[in-house]
Amino acid sequence: VELNNPVDYWLAVEDGEVYMNDLIGKKIQLSFTGKINCALCHRATKKSFSGFCYSCFSTAPENSECIIRPELCRGHEGKGRDAEWEQKNHVKDHTVYLALTSAVKVGITSSGNENTRWIDQGAHEAIEIVETPNRYLAGVTEVALKNYVADKTNWRKMLKNDSSDENLVDWREQLKDHIPEQAQNYFIQSNTETKLYFPVLKYPEKPVSLNLKKSLEYEGKLVGIKGQYLLFEDQTVFNIRGNEGVVVSLSIKKHLI
Repeated sequence: VELNNPVDYWLAVEDGEVYMNDLIGKKIQLSFTGKINCALCHRATKKSFSGFCYSCFSTAPENSECIIRPELCRGHEGKGRDAEWEQKNHVKDHTVYLALTSAVKVGITSSGNENTRWIDQGAHEAIEIVETPNRYLAGVTEVALKNYVADKTNWRKMLKNDSSDENLVDWREQLKDHIPEQAQNYFIQSNTETKLYFPVLKYPEKPVSLNLKKSLEYEGKLVGIKGQYLLFEDQTVFNIRGNEGVVVSLSIKKHLI
């Protein structure tokens, strides 16, 4: 993805990339090949565990508990599934932010990855709050703030473009006093907001999630892309990130019926 107006999307395929924005308005076909590969070791697996084989899911640092619950990170103490990996990936600057998705939510990401994170979440606006020196402190800050603001997105509301008009600068100021003491010195003084615009011709009124492993094949007119989802004219939505590791063939139809 790349933050432009609108957001640019590419889909990785075997021999390169497909610029997905060019497919909006066209009929495409998605077919499950029957194969599932681990997103990390790339070996074939019969069952996917959040995109990974069971071995990688159980032992790889990319799937440690602090990926979901950063407040449990111990990389700054030299601990974790892989201390060297933790040092490289988690003992580095992390940003705590507010994003307007289905509603205002708090989240964290490694510094420099903000735009990608906000695009993945389908946020219309976002603003940074705190930049901490490690993942643990960002997680502690997030836990404190989610007592006052959501930390999850209602994906159906987000895809329907159903969100209230909120002032993130005001929210940021309201939450400032609730930042933990050990993170107060890392408060970002700038009030700069980021606006995001998605390539969507039509939002679904009642989005229905496509389970390609069950249906095996789907064909429809692509009318938009938002967050991690492909949006189709018949209200069907397909979560690309949610199907990571699933081997799918993509066909572009030349003529609409």
